[in-house]
Parts: sequence; structure tokens; C-alpha cells
Amino acid sequence: MHTHTKTHRRARVTLLLALATISSSAAIAAPVLAQSTDSASSPARPERTFTRSEVTSIIRNARKIVTPNGVEEQLEISIGGAKQWISVRGRDRRNPVLLVIHGGPASPEMPSSWFFENSWEDYFTVVQWDQRGAGKSYLANDPETIRPTITERRIVDDAGEVVQYLRKRYGKEKIFVLGHSWGSLVGITLAHEHPEWLYAYIGAGQMIDAKSAEPVAYANTLKNAVAADSQRAIAELKGIAPYPEADGSIPFAKINTERKWSVALGGLAFGHSTYGWYEKLFLLSPDYSEADVQAVDKGSELSFASLLPVIANFNYSNVTKFGCPILLFEGRHDNTTPSEIAEKWMARVQAPGKKLVWFENSAHMMMIEEPGRFLVHLVQDARPYAGVN
Repeated sequence: MHTHTKTHRRARVTLLLALATISSSAAIAAPVLAQSTDSASSPARPERTFTRSEVTSIIRNARKIVTPNGVEEQLEISIGGAKQWISVRGRDRRNPVLLVIHGGPASPEMPSSWFFENSWEDYFTVVQWDQRGAGKSYLANDPETIRPTITERRIVDDAGEVVQYLRKRYGKEKIFVLGHSWGSLVGITLAHEHPEWLYAYIGAGQMIDAKSAEPVAYANTLKNAVAADSQRAIAELKGIAPYPEADGSIPFAKINTERKWSVALGGLAFGHSTYGWYEKLFLLSPDYSEADVQAVDKGSELSFASLLPVIANFNYSNVTKFGCPILLFEGRHDNTTPSEIAEKWMARVQAPGKKLVWFENSAHMMMIEEPGRFLVHLVQDARPYAGVN
């Protein structure tokens, strides 16, 4: 679970920014059009400015699925009486389906998936789903009609309907589900209720018990502020004590302050002090229009007030028996959903198979922070449960 701040959306992106971002992805390579350092006499080339549509077209063409048995489609489907969007990509339909349930609430991962997902598509048919009120799905419905339906039960049921849709459309007896952050609340509930639908459940930044996790997160953030000798952070964090409230509730203003400093001190992404670097990936997404990008913040505003109490009261600490394998991918430095809570819970889990995988150089965004290791563990630890190597 994380809150995120608004970033300035730019209609035009320089070639330098585009290529720097593209070349940092293991999935996409592009020639760097810059002045040669080998020849001092080479004339400097003027910087060219590309429109957003030109940049996204470059990325779209570079990641195009061209294999004969591949799949590449975006679909608007009816789920729980609402229009919801999915993206489906993979190079071989015979591969198992992997449904990603994004975090937030209402923080879709479809617009950043171009950066980290490309290599997954060799081994899985990967489905990114924008939940009701989130991203592309926000724009597909009247927000005021959707608002009263944004409940934990409805979103878990939506996830079940998406699973059933994917099983039928792609002819799969079972699929994999990967729940990240808020999505791990949805995913672990689905796995407990319907293990027969899943090869395995994969939790990333797994939520277990907010009443236990939030005091740990707060203490860790304050400790990090003291270590960094940030007097402003220390003062603001001490100013929201007690956190959470004595009754366990989490006022929005207080969680906003805690998360602001957690992010600034590396609790969301290890070594990063802002969230903006991640949101800027949305600007280059070939899956999202500019209107879709702008809808991300609107979806968060729509969903967060309804779901924050759900998060604050979620408790799976005594739910430990599962009918499908359970894998947890945890960042060692995660202070958004503190990984020590998930570690203690996982030790008590009883399931047909289980494994806790540590990402030593990650906080909460391990698929972005350590993308190569994330893929390796998806392939080595999860994929064999589908009967493939």
C-alpha cells in the first residue's frame, strides 16, 4: 500500500530522456544519438524534441509481440457490472497465465509494465488488470456510479471474475496470481477462498496485519530519520504520535505524513528519495493515453477514502492454511509493508508448497528495483507449479 503525489505531466519528451529511460530497461535497447566522444571535431547535433505519441510509438514497436503463437491485446471487459481494462501479452499461448493484481489502492501497474515486464513474456502470458476506479478503468465508467461499489468484497470478487474470464478465454485449467501491496490483500484473500483456480499465489510486499505493520513502519521511518539526522523529518514524525491512533485507526493526514517520510528515506524504493522517478515511466507508456495517465491520480482520490479503513483493519495473521502453494517476494528494506511481519506469518503457513524470497537491494518495488532477480524467481520458483520448466 502506498500513496503517491501528483507529478507534472508533460506532453513532449526530449529524445535524451526517452533514450536514457529506454536504455535502462533490460528489455529494450536503442542507439544513443549523441555527439561522439571519439572525435572532438564532430559537430554537436541539436537536441531533437519528440512528441509523446512518437516516443510511445517507438516503445510500442520495439516490444511488439511477433511470434506466431503470441498474444498481444488490450481488452475492455465487463466485470462485476463495471467496465474494466486488461492488457494481455506473451510470446507463447502455451505458457501459463500470470495475473498481476496491482497495488495502491488504485495505483495501476499497466503504465509502468513496459519497463519491467518484457522478459516475463517469454515464460508467461502476463495480464495487467486496472481495477475498478483505477487508471483506464476509471475513465470507462461514471466515477460516482463506481464510488459506492469500491469495497474489499467487490474487488476480491472482481479478481475472481477476471481469473474465470482468463481461464476460459485462454483455455487454462489454472493460472498464477501475483498480488503487489494493496493487491496482495486482494490476492491472498482470493488464494484462500479459491485455491483450486491457482497454480500458486505470489505475494510481493505482502500485507498481513496492518495493526501490527503500521507501528513497525512508523518506528522504522523514525529510526531512519534519526540516522539521516533529518530534523524536519524527526519533528513531523514525532508530531503525528501516537501512530496509529490508540484505537488502531489510521487518519489520512497521519498516514500521508508517515508515507511521505518513508518514501523520502528509502522505504518505498531503496536508495530513492521520491516516487516521481517511477511515475515518469507512465509518461512513456504505449498502453496509456495522456488522459489515462491523468486518471491515475483521480482514481486514487476516488478509492483511497473507501479502502483505507479496510487496509487498517485487514488481518490475516491467523489465516495460515492454504490449498495452493504460497510464494512471498519481500524487499529487505520494505518499510511500506514491513517485510518482518510477512516473514513471521510465512513461518506458520501450511500449504502444498511455500517459499519466502528475499530481495536484498529492494524496498517495496522489487520488480522495478531488482527486475532480473524478480524474473529468475518467477521462473525458478513459481513456473514449475504449472508443470513446466
